[in-house]
Amino acid sequence: MTEQVEMTAEERKDYEAFKAERERRRAAEQRKEQRRQYADMVDDEIATTIPQLRCLSEQIKLVKETIFGNFEAILRMKTEITGVARNDQNSHTFTNSDGTLRVVLGVNTIDGYRDTVEDGIAMVKGYIESLAKDDATKALVNAVLRLLSRDGQGNIKASRVLQLRKMAEDSGDERFLEGVRIIEEAYQPTVSKKFIRAQYKDDKGAWRYIPLGMTDVD
Repeated sequence: MTEQVEMTAEERKDYEAFKAERERRRAAEQRKEQRRQYADMVDDEIATTIPQLRCLSEQIKLVKETIFGNFEAILRMKTEITGVARNDQNSHTFTNSDGTLRVVLGVNTIDGYRDTVEDGIAMVKGYIESLAKDDATKALVNAVLRLLSRDGQGNIKASRVLQLRKMAEDSGDERFLEGVRIIEEAYQPTVSKKFIRAQYKDDKGAWRYIPLGMTDVD
């Protein structure tokens, strides 16, 4: 038999407040336990994942070093045949005889310049700005100044210097040419990472990249 307890309105209010507080604490404890379980799951999974990734990284490094070593003799022979120093190229492409497989070995470089680049830039700008007399020449000036614009690291892209060289040669102006030569001579790129790219032709004759990076694999 259930005993009924009579309560005043004030007592009922206090009792409901007590139940609400008890429920709030229970929910808070439940969330705390869920956070603890989540942290434990993360710790366990990271403890499993990191050794796997370190092992994979070492395997990739070993394969990469092996491939570069295996192509060393080929690169030496290529230099002897072509007469082009291997260091003059940032990458070397090798394709098999039937044209179905391709490997590219190279290094990534970061553009950089010695301080003398500022003299070359000033010389080029001085010459170009002296030409700004009408709309046609102003367009040329703007085009050249865009080529001299800097990237996020404060450097001029090497590809733009090549365009400057062509424009200087077309102009025939020695001051323009000298400025470009100073910029070219100041070029001092920094080698960052060696890379390997591999491709194969599928059954439709289209080149397909072999994914070699973690972000390349679906």
